[in-house]
Amino acid sequence: MLNTLRSIIQEVNSARDLDQALSIIVSRIRDAMGVDVCSIFLTDEHQQQHVLMATQGLQADSVGKVRLDFKTGLISLVAARAEPLNLADAQVHPNYHHSDKAGMEIFHSFLGVPIIHHRKILGVLVVRQKRIERFDEDHENFLITMSAQLAGAMAHAKASGETDLLLKQHDRKHDARPLQGLPGAPGVAIGTAVHIYPSTDLDAIPDRKVTNIQAEIDAFHHALASVKQDLTTLSNRLREVLPSEERRLFDAYLLMLDSHSLRGATAARIMEGNWAAGALRATIEEQVKVFMDMDDAYLRERAEDLRELARRILHYLLRDVQYKRDFPEHTVLVGEEITAPMLGEVPTERLRGIVAARGSRTSHVAILARALGIPAVMGAEDLPVQRIDGSVIIADGYNGNVYISPPLHVITEFERLSKEEAALAADLLRLADVPSETQDGKSIPLYANTGLLADITPSLNTGADGIGLYRTEFPFMIRQRFPGEEEQMRIYRQVLHAFAPKPVVLRTLDIGGDKSLPYFPIKEDNPFLGWRGIRITLDHPEIFLVQVRAMLRASAGMDNLYILLPMISRVAELDDAITLIRRAHSELNEEGNMLAMPKIGAMIEVPSAVYQAANLARRADFLSIGTNDLTQYLLAVDRNNARVAELYDTLHPAVLQAVYNTIRSSHQENKPVSVCGEMASDPIAAALLVGMNIDSLSMSTASLNRVKWVIRNLTQERAREYLQAVLLLEDASEVRSYMNTRMEEMGLGGLVRAGR
Repeated sequence: MLNTLRSIIQEVNSARDLDQALSIIVSRIRDAMGVDVCSIFLTDEHQQQHVLMATQGLQADSVGKVRLDFKTGLISLVAARAEPLNLADAQVHPNYHHSDKAGMEIFHSFLGVPIIHHRKILGVLVVRQKRIERFDEDHENFLITMSAQLAGAMAHAKASGETDLLLKQHDRKHDARPLQGLPGAPGVAIGTAVHIYPSTDLDAIPDRKVTNIQAEIDAFHHALASVKQDLTTLSNRLREVLPSEERRLFDAYLLMLDSHSLRGATAARIMEGNWAAGALRATIEEQVKVFMDMDDAYLRERAEDLRELARRILHYLLRDVQYKRDFPEHTVLVGEEITAPMLGEVPTERLRGIVAARGSRTSHVAILARALGIPAVMGAEDLPVQRIDGSVIIADGYNGNVYISPPLHVITEFERLSKEEAALAADLLRLADVPSETQDGKSIPLYANTGLLADITPSLNTGADGIGLYRTEFPFMIRQRFPGEEEQMRIYRQVLHAFAPKPVVLRTLDIGGDKSLPYFPIKEDNPFLGWRGIRITLDHPEIFLVQVRAMLRASAGMDNLYILLPMISRVAELDDAITLIRRAHSELNEEGNMLAMPKIGAMIEVPSAVYQAANLARRADFLSIGTNDLTQYLLAVDRNNARVAELYDTLHPAVLQAVYNTIRSSHQENKPVSVCGEMASDPIAAALLVGMNIDSLSMSTASLNRVKWVIRNLTQERAREYLQAVLLLEDASEVRSYMNTRMEEMGLGGLVRAGR
């Protein structure tokens, strides 16, 4: 059965359209199961009907004509219950509905299985027999498995509009519901979808014997030189909008081109008699397999980088004229996996947004999008990239939603929201120079989260009171080796100097989980529960001490340095880290430096730290709650997984209780506490944090003045009333609904909508 299943799925994936795919499904399932009938009904939510759209065994002309209302027949019963229905004789069931159009009257046994994608009923898969007999367990399990495999493909078809066409609803407006992805970079983009894809198909290149080996080697070297020139040009084009740190991504590509594993291995295969294109394909296949066998997400992305370089080389090997694309004035770039060089191909003045079927917030393209201020949605798994080129598309970078060919009222609504957001952002700039304090005088400093030198100026312009979280891992991620003490010191000093005398919180290296280094691979079955954060740096004190020394030296003469330790899960980890920091401080002063001892903080982002918050606060100078990781650990939800994205919510009552308990525990030890995760960027959550008596908040610069507006329109007493009310609620949706109402009553509803 497993081989049969694989064979069917392969055929379905090769179908030219949904109509052909459905025909393949019913034909192959009927043959595989040896049944008399196999049919597929698609769910038409607008007409409230289940429509027969493919069949083998029923009358062929009944397709599209047999329509069962949601409360009629066994098909509707399967859909309503969202579970299989196995009957020996369907005709005696009280829900049985006879249709003269299909010729169902001669069939008795019935097995129906719902086709479900993300809790949505897309249709029902049915098999039937003439004899009166229940289907056995193997048949039922096979059909359930088949249905689950088909759900994703059918979701693609629904998103692209194919389902609507098959349901004969040509005059109906397109579906207004979005595809769900992951927020990559904040903002809303409305424009024309431009499908960017490799200009050559690397996997299709055959082996081919050649006699003029030198000519093939010369062609290969010429192609390498051409690609190097292209990458250098792209890097220079972005020179005005990206600082040198971010342009190192292109340097990494150039290093790959010169590596022996690419250049030498391909040349060796050419010497063996294969033409240049075939030799290149074989080399890349070999190297990509090594990367793809690794569990680490970062290294798997590097495999795609290698394939992208190979496609560019192949492009020059096979074509004389470089492939050109036309980019509309409002381009929203879409693709299976968008790479940094692909992004660089689009003129920056035309690029409005990015939507990728793969990737996460930590993907290079997402990091670049945030640096450029371009809205991005990542991990939109159901994105039908090959069928939406030229379509109107909306990318909601706040919520990770993508609207394909949306109806006019959706476009109008997002245009209105976009204009409101632009007006609001301009209006909020007046708050840059006013203090962040409640109407009854409670001061709550607002800091900026960053990890890019490009964010420094925007952070200063928005009136940030300092840097509440500087993610130091980015300079590590874009290099091919660990950066040295001098390199790190120069980077940290730029940040510290830009904000002096305001505080700057530098977080020590936080790799592992979904962040890794190409030169320091970590292979684990459960990376988020494995070797990451402080666990790595304590196991490698030589790495930790170099970084701490660089931080301390960078603070000379400014004394605005705060050091934050990530992923603290035990008191002993904090004790050991503080000991090493004090050691580095002492050694530097013994070398003749006059450096002040910085404040040291612990991040609260795992449940164990919540329960030991008082003990940690007793040792640290401050606590900082990382609500991104804390939420995913409390709710057991991978925040980078689009399949469970809707379960991830920082307003979940358990998360609110954990944050509140941490704040109270820290205050019992007379230590300040901050929130530095996405929760701080949410105006609704910020109001509740004021009620919890939070000492400071740290967030993206785009959210800073929105949150400041909320704080300046609140009294702490009112915020406490809101908090006490939501602590009695049991679901995140109830919390959000309650707070939305309160914000509207305060006249701050625009903040909620703009921060969607």
